[in-house]
Amino acid sequence: MTTPPVPLPAERIPPGTADWRTHDTRRWLAAVPAKWAHPLWAVLALVVSIVWELEAGPVAACTSAAPCGTDWPGLGVAAVLLLTPYWVWRQPRLAVAGLATGVVTLAMEEGFSTFGRPSALAFLLSASFITAGIVHRLALAGRQRSLALEAAGPAVQPLPAAARTFRRGRLSFVLAALALAGAGFGFWQAQGVVEAYEERAAGATELSGRVTALDEGDEDADVLTVTADGRTHRIETAYPEDFPVGSRVDIVVDGDRAVLVAEPYDVFGWEMLVLGGSVAGLAFLANGVAGRVRSGRLRRGPLPVLRVLVREDREDSRTWVFAADDPGGLRPVLHFHSLYAFDEDEDDDADADDGRSDDDYEAAVELDRLKEVFRGGAPTPPLREAVLYGVPYTGAEVAFVARDDADDDEVAVECSVSEVKPAVAGWRRSEARRRGRDRPLRPADEVAAGMTRTAGPRVWRAHGFSRAVGLFLLPVQGGGIWASLDDGPSWTWLLLAVGVPWLVTAVATALTWRITADRDGLWVTGAWRVRRVPWDVITSVRHADDGIRVDRAKDSAVEVSPAGWAWLERRLGRRPGAERAAEEVRALLLRPELRPQEEAPVGRQGMPVGPPLAALSVLWGAAVLLLL
Repeated sequence: MTTPPVPLPAERIPPGTADWRTHDTRRWLAAVPAKWAHPLWAVLALVVSIVWELEAGPVAACTSAAPCGTDWPGLGVAAVLLLTPYWVWRQPRLAVAGLATGVVTLAMEEGFSTFGRPSALAFLLSASFITAGIVHRLALAGRQRSLALEAAGPAVQPLPAAARTFRRGRLSFVLAALALAGAGFGFWQAQGVVEAYEERAAGATELSGRVTALDEGDEDADVLTVTADGRTHRIETAYPEDFPVGSRVDIVVDGDRAVLVAEPYDVFGWEMLVLGGSVAGLAFLANGVAGRVRSGRLRRGPLPVLRVLVREDREDSRTWVFAADDPGGLRPVLHFHSLYAFDEDEDDDADADDGRSDDDYEAAVELDRLKEVFRGGAPTPPLREAVLYGVPYTGAEVAFVARDDADDDEVAVECSVSEVKPAVAGWRRSEARRRGRDRPLRPADEVAAGMTRTAGPRVWRAHGFSRAVGLFLLPVQGGGIWASLDDGPSWTWLLLAVGVPWLVTAVATALTWRITADRDGLWVTGAWRVRRVPWDVITSVRHADDGIRVDRAKDSAVEVSPAGWAWLERRLGRRPGAERAAEEVRALLLRPELRPQEEAPVGRQGMPVGPPLAALSVLWGAAVLLLL
């Protein structure tokens, strides 16, 4: 039986509010971009074309006439090009500006000769394709806006007082300031290096010499032997291909120190700090400005209102919106993330009572949400009647009013903190598909009908498909260790530190997971330990994400994953072994008369193989280092 939505008090529904019904929401959902215009294709096309152009494009050699010093305009263009793929997804209007910057720069550097190089032509074609996709997306967003206005009718209402005081973008502005400050510090340090060189070069001697030898140096630079004015100088160079043996070069000599005029100084590290700080800072700044502008539109005047149903996703706290005549929540229309908004007058009273600020309340609410998400024990939130303020369309921001839950008469105001996105199938999981990800288990009575009570413990263990997954991941783990250690100490060791523990856990679980049911509960064997879960604390058992999840009343869930590959098993016409095991354990939970009569001896409780597998991984890593 379907639980009715949590009602919204009649006095909180503004007069003239229209229901957003299914036939209107279907028209709204039909106005979504075509698949060819999805940002994924645009980002892939842009990244491929940029990488191709960087690899194949001409690179100016370092010369005395055009030394390789700082190039802040070029670094600015690079920052914009790095931001453009992100903006294609999040800020399409800014992405058009970024593409225009790249095209203009290319045209200024090469002119019509650009069309003679395939890599440059590919960049121009990808820019055209991306621009067409962005125009298509924006046009359909306008169509959605028109349809939403048509469904809302002529009635408009002022935004609730709590939402009018809600501010967006503060965190983005803080992060942008920190990142841009880092970029500014890098620029200051780089300019310091440049000024120090120019000061020393003013009193140094400039000579012309010949390259007589080239020796390999460290990973960052080779060493040139230059003979000038009867003396031999050894000078590091980052671009030895620009100075072949026998060529003439200009050098600046200051005592025992000599540098190439073509490579006067090295500020690459500071330039990377400027680039990284600029990219991160501009990204956060654009997000903050966009959020502030969109939320400002909500406070500009009376807004259209729509009566809808909403539900909060228990996994990621995303708010899903449904048609007003969809009490079962079968077809979501759109989704966004939201936060509670508080009335300043009410908050002043609350602050006087407990000394907490608005941000404290928001942080406390979000912390409670995150605790439930990570614990995995939160029940599915109910559908709630709500009034949606604002015009919903892709990229917009809205606010809504709804009761917190069925047991609380308090009505809350929430404002979106991410843009509205349509709940379309194919590219992003709608809530219906998300919930369908965990296939429903067969009724317990049906499963119990095929089971008989046994005296000894029941055991479910890793089956053929599960062991196949483990055996596949095992060489991946060994190859990853070899590849990371092959080049000696480097940043890839960080990947090793993160990836190997995960792989060890996955391999050990897939090869030897076991669940043993006895008289008093379950013994669950994972990668690292065997857990005891009494029957009286288990709330549910289900198959989820290629694993078996045992939810407990007060503690976090116990899970074994991966326990097979459900997708492949179903494609081969077989019922996933982990799914079958979860159904039978659930039947024992709901039918106590089927539970075993004896306790499981130690030998049948299982043994985790994570520790010995971790030891073998360490030995394998040591062997790789000795062989190099």
